[in-house]
Amino acid sequence: MTRVVLLTASPGIFSAVMMGLGRAVGETMIVLMATGNTPIMDWNILEGLRTLSATIAIEMPESEVGSAHYRVLFLAAFVLFVFTFFFNTLAEIVRQRLREKYKSL
Repeated sequence: MTRVVLLTASPGIFSAVMMGLGRAVGETMIVLMATGNTPIMDWNILEGLRTLSATIAIEMPESEVGSAHYRVLFLAAFVLFVFTFFFNTLAEIVRQRLREKYKSL
C-alpha cells in the first residue's frame, strides 16, 4: 500500500516541497536580519550579504530615475525574475512528468 500511495501522491508531495522551498527562499526580511544586510561582497561565507530582492527594495528609492544605478537595479530584478521563472518552470515540468508516470496507479 505504501508503494501505491507514495507513488500516486508523489506529484503532490513534490509540489508541496517546491512551494515550501519557494516560500523559504522568498522570505527576504528574515534573510536581511540573519545576514546583517551588508552590501559588501567577500569570499568568506561567514560574512554578511544582501539578497537581490533586498538590494532592489532598499536601493530603489535612493536611485535617480534614468541613472546607471537605476538601470542596474532593474537588471537585477530581471535576473531575479528569470531565475524564479526558470526554477518554477522546471518544477512544473517535473511535476507533470511525475503525474503522467504514475497516473495509471
